[in-house]
Amino acid sequence: MAHIPKEPIRVAISGAAGQIGYSLIPLVASGDVFGPTNPVILHLLDIEPMEKVLRGVVMEIEDANYPLVQGVVATSDPNVAFKDVKYAFLVGGFPRKQGMQRADLMAKNAPIFVQQGQALDTHAARDVKVLVVANPANTNAWMCAINAPSLPKTAFSALTRLDHNRALGQVAKKLNTTVGRVRNVCIWGNHSKTQVPDLEHAKVVSADGKESNVVSAVDEKWVNETFIPTVQERGATVIEARGLSSAMSAAKASAEHMSNWARGTGVDEFVSMGVWSDGSYGVKKDIIFSFPVTCENGNYKIVQNLTSLPTSNLA
Repeated sequence: MAHIPKEPIRVAISGAAGQIGYSLIPLVASGDVFGPTNPVILHLLDIEPMEKVLRGVVMEIEDANYPLVQGVVATSDPNVAFKDVKYAFLVGGFPRKQGMQRADLMAKNAPIFVQQGQALDTHAARDVKVLVVANPANTNAWMCAINAPSLPKTAFSALTRLDHNRALGQVAKKLNTTVGRVRNVCIWGNHSKTQVPDLEHAKVVSADGKESNVVSAVDEKWVNETFIPTVQERGATVIEARGLSSAMSAAKASAEHMSNWARGTGVDEFVSMGVWSDGSYGVKKDIIFSFPVTCENGNYKIVQNLTSLPTSNLA
């Protein structure tokens, strides 16, 4: 019997000609996100002034000969970009420039995410999963969600996996181990300097497989004076050193966020996602807020009944 290929997954990436998009596309195209046997059709969206650059990106996708890529749609029209897509990475947004306040950035991005929310509402698959990467990610995700009334609010999420990964990296560095041996750090709140990186439930696994609590292996001074501010300020530190915002690490975090959402998390392992608040832990309802979550069968679930929460800092 002849092999019948799987139906390709339609995946949208906005800001596809930008730095994060350029790093993210190979991860999606090579099967890192949806698995090595799942073909994809890439829907690449960017603004009209970037159309020439986007054409170059399409050429590179063609030249890279990704076996899983069964088609590419390149456009500046969100209505075309989101047609029948099952997954959407919203990477493109107005960048924060020197001297801009957060309110200025939100005012610039609001029309973008109103339009994209409306386009998703009209054209995307009814079980679409939307990850907003462009900052302010929480606000942009909320704006997108409220402008897509026919889609469930659980279809929208914001990226805090980058902060989560930064936390893992700092712990691994402190304990002189690998990030693969550290798990269950979590990020509460907003993808900004107001976030609360939390180690109370973090575990580290030794070479012989024994599990121990991270908080028992580090001192409180390091947590408060080094770990928390390093994670909170890492984005600005990267910009200062690189002259550009995080791209490679943001793309990897975006890929991991969507992969976990689509394919599940590990056993007894949770990750951080900015999701629609249901009031868990006393957090205000109907905002996008980062919680520890587990994922299974294409759905996320907020981890419940955690103790020793930094509740005084949650807002």
